Amino acid sequence: MRWPSDRPMTNDFDYLHTVVDSEIDEQGHANNVVYVAWMQAAAVAHSDAQGWNAARYREVGHGWFVRRHTIEYLSPAVAGDPIVVETWVATMRRVSSLRRYRIRRTDDGTLLAKAETLWAFVDYESGRPKRVLPEVASAFELVPDEPSRS
Repeated sequence: MRWPSDRPMTNDFDYLHTVVDSEIDEQGHANNVVYVAWMQAAAVAHSDAQGWNAARYREVGHGWFVRRHTIEYLSPAVAGDPIVVETWVATMRRVSSLRRYRIRRTDDGTLLAKAETLWAFVDYESGRPKRVLPEVASAFELVPDEPSRS
């Protein structure tokens, strides 16, 4: 299936980032909170790449709100580390979606963290859950398990 813009759909998305000094905490590694910011940035970039940017969500009056983040930290990142946040949509239910992430250091492939976010689809005006629009659901190919990497 192709999105109306004729962009091929992708089942996972890579968000590239380099760890900066302002993300480093007193222990000398990337603060736990910045992992959430990287996850958010990756999710937004993936949605945008699939044709659903902030303006389009505002236009339809609905969008995604975080219900829960779960992160398993496996190895630290330090300033200057090039990282990739690999993300994909695992489920798309009536009013929610589960998005998963792997965060790796790109120069050596070390897995830094595994994570997931449960998102709720919400009506902006009422703040109440809203059924995921079919055109939103169809923009994302579901990957129930972790995509393999060659």
